[in-house]
Amino acid sequence: MPQSRKSQISLVDTPYYHCVSRCVRRSFLCGEDTLTGQSYEHRRAWVETRLLHLSRIFAIDICAYAVMSNHTHVVLCVNKPLAERWTVKQVLVRWHQLHKGTLLSQRFMRDDTLSKSERHTLLETVEIYRMRLYDISWLMRNLNEYIAREANKEDACTGRFWEGRFKSQALLDKSALLACMAYVDLNPIRANMANTPEDSDHTSIQTRIQALRHHQQPKGLMPFVGNPRQNMPRGIAFSLKDYCDLIDTTGRVIRDDKSGLIDTQQQHILQRLGLNNEQWLTLTTEFEKHFCYAVGSEHLMRNFSLHTQHQKIRGIGKAKTLLKHA
Repeated sequence: MPQSRKSQISLVDTPYYHCVSRCVRRSFLCGEDTLTGQSYEHRRAWVETRLLHLSRIFAIDICAYAVMSNHTHVVLCVNKPLAERWTVKQVLVRWHQLHKGTLLSQRFMRDDTLSKSERHTLLETVEIYRMRLYDISWLMRNLNEYIAREANKEDACTGRFWEGRFKSQALLDKSALLACMAYVDLNPIRANMANTPEDSDHTSIQTRIQALRHHQQPKGLMPFVGNPRQNMPRGIAFSLKDYCDLIDTTGRVIRDDKSGLIDTQQQHILQRLGLNNEQWLTLTTEFEKHFCYAVGSEHLMRNFSLHTQHQKIRGIGKAKTLLKHA
């Protein structure tokens, strides 16, 4: 039975979530339809461009993404404190980039004079918009509806393009976060769509590698900010170079089908995560297979279950095995 979105998102437990959207029609989101020979490869750019555009509007950072032939993966980080600091005008500027708003919000942005009651109504509306701007469901809605409209227009048809709901997994600790990011970034390699991370088109790892070559952090993606220290900036607490090297090594292992062989130079990252080589390879190749609504150490998954009122969450048994040292 499907779970309500409220029972899958708990910002008390984590701001990090893995979301997956799948096409409902036989026709492809992207790639080439082998039955008709028609190519939809250009749609990958639609998804990537739209996703990065939304990250500049919402108070939600993009940690990782991969645009596949009939589904998309994104790893998101909700930044609720940022949204709470926005002024009324900042909220409306962002919201109006996606939606018309109301007559009152449009008048406010034109600097029209509002009565006391009109301003009160406007402020109530702004608070609704503010909450939506750090709501994962609203980001995914603005991504998927836009792509569906464009695809239906191109296909000259109507009807649903995506499954009714996107799948959401809460990432409860740094081991779950990094393993999920790697799982997403390595999707094209596991699917034999690419041989190396840098060849994996329309993925976050390709974007990160291209930026790394210029000694930069990629725009539009949550940055890697190095090892934990005092006065840490907001970002992922690992080195970008170390992560790219680890993904490259793991990708080669997956391609060569040499289970358990990870370059010894990469083991220090796994040690920080509390994972051994076998655990890492299992997580980065079978992440969705073993977990449903949440991923993390056993006690964090039990806390998440309490906060979201789940009677039982699939994957706690695997957490004992795969994330027992995290």
